[in-house]
Amino acid sequence: MIKRTLVIIVIIFNSCDNSKLKSENIFRYNEYSNISSLDPAFSSTLRNIWPCNQIFNGLVRMDNNLNVVPDIAENWIVSADKKTYNFKIRNDIYFHESEYFENGQSRHVNAYDFEYSFNRLIDSDVASPGSWVMNNVDRFEAINDSIFQIHLYNEFNSFLEILTMKYCSVVPKEVVQSLGNSFSKNPIGTGPFKFKRWDDNIKLVLVKNENYHEFDQSGNRLPYLDAISTRFIPDKKSEFMEFLSGNLDFISSPENTIVDQIFNVDGNLNENLKDKFSLSKSPYLNTEYIGFNTSTNLKKDILLRKAINYAIDREKMMKFLRKNIGYPALSGLVPNGLNNEFYSNRYFKNTELAKKYLKEYKKVNDLKNISLVLTTDAQYLDILEFIQSELKSLDIDLKINITPPSILRQGKATGKFNVFRASWIADYANPENYFSLFYSKNQTPYGPNYTFFKNKEYDKLYIQTLSLKDKDQLNKIYEKLEEIINYYSPIIPLYYDMSVQIKQKNIFGLKNNPLNILDLKTVYKKK
Repeated sequence: MIKRTLVIIVIIFNSCDNSKLKSENIFRYNEYSNISSLDPAFSSTLRNIWPCNQIFNGLVRMDNNLNVVPDIAENWIVSADKKTYNFKIRNDIYFHESEYFENGQSRHVNAYDFEYSFNRLIDSDVASPGSWVMNNVDRFEAINDSIFQIHLYNEFNSFLEILTMKYCSVVPKEVVQSLGNSFSKNPIGTGPFKFKRWDDNIKLVLVKNENYHEFDQSGNRLPYLDAISTRFIPDKKSEFMEFLSGNLDFISSPENTIVDQIFNVDGNLNENLKDKFSLSKSPYLNTEYIGFNTSTNLKKDILLRKAINYAIDREKMMKFLRKNIGYPALSGLVPNGLNNEFYSNRYFKNTELAKKYLKEYKKVNDLKNISLVLTTDAQYLDILEFIQSELKSLDIDLKINITPPSILRQGKATGKFNVFRASWIADYANPENYFSLFYSKNQTPYGPNYTFFKNKEYDKLYIQTLSLKDKDQLNKIYEKLEEIINYYSPIIPLYYDMSVQIKQKNIFGLKNNPLNILDLKTVYKKK
């Protein structure tokens, strides 16, 4: 009789738990590429950044207008030489509940938590891919519970922007040390949502943090949602069907193979969808490009790369293949949203100029036929087939080598591929972040310079951007850097991406932002 009673209790408990998850106030989305870690030290991709953004906070954060605003730091003071930052830590912020705290519940966040979190970020045993954010940091320390101090080696304009990255989130020492590597699947943070459960390859559930420190303008405590349910459907087409069936609340940036089903030629929802769903779009700080390994052929193949640059009709490509979901990369490396003040069209299709460069290249190198192999993953095949067709008109034979994303990433990092498809999503909202791709000291594996580009004039100008304050002078340098990239053409810019959100009609408060970060603390659902 006792055993039967226990079974009944368990069934009732599980039924209550499931009913909560079926509540009308659960936000449901899919992560088709899965999530590898909920530890902010490993938040290197959007698939990890999105959930980490709900669970964790840092000293500062970036708002939707790309302004750095306070988060756990109430305010900060910067020294006259711009090398020392003093952050005052708020005294009303608590970690999520955990059995590993001394009282078995929670505790205040203090400056020593940031000292621990930053030391962990640069710990070689942790091996965080975000350790580079501390490259210009000489030292840091908690002066007391309330003051966290950071000293830089050199003045760095983008330092506050870097601190907005999820890598720089605060984590509790006693919980991390107790859980070890399993912290990545049992995270404790300070954010608007806290961890509930993670079923591998099935679902991640986060629930409302009832003690979150932010309030709306009317004095209501955030967040509004009761929970977030993230599924792991690996196929974008299946994800779209689930959305159409009402089982997901939004989808983001549909892949190329299904854009015809969703958008008309102007990039708006098709007639059969526009009354059922809501669409919002905005510039996204992501540049898609073709890269070249220039370690041995920077000058030798410059004419070939320039010919390819002028052979591609980017506007036609965006209109017919992307339904104008994005912007043709006409100005260079830096995308819309950051390049407005030094914008200059460089990459309009110019067939005659392309033929001129190619003819000269063949003559100089005594060539009759030109064949290239471009390595990519399957997601961008239609774009590259379009480029293949464009180059065929110049008698350039472009072969497309499709490989898994992991192999593509590894090949770029090791210089294995001579020509490859790539993209750069801004780590922080500053043009300098894009120009770091061609700084010689950032050559892979020490940084993101996958083209192995090296140029003394470029390096000299780039270093100036790190501390120069005058905006007009900065824009002039940015323009010069773009001109150098254009001249040597270590990359072929293709298009600037767009943040796209397709939502169920009952979803409100979900906003696009240039970094395409999912922020759900002000989202609510109407019945």
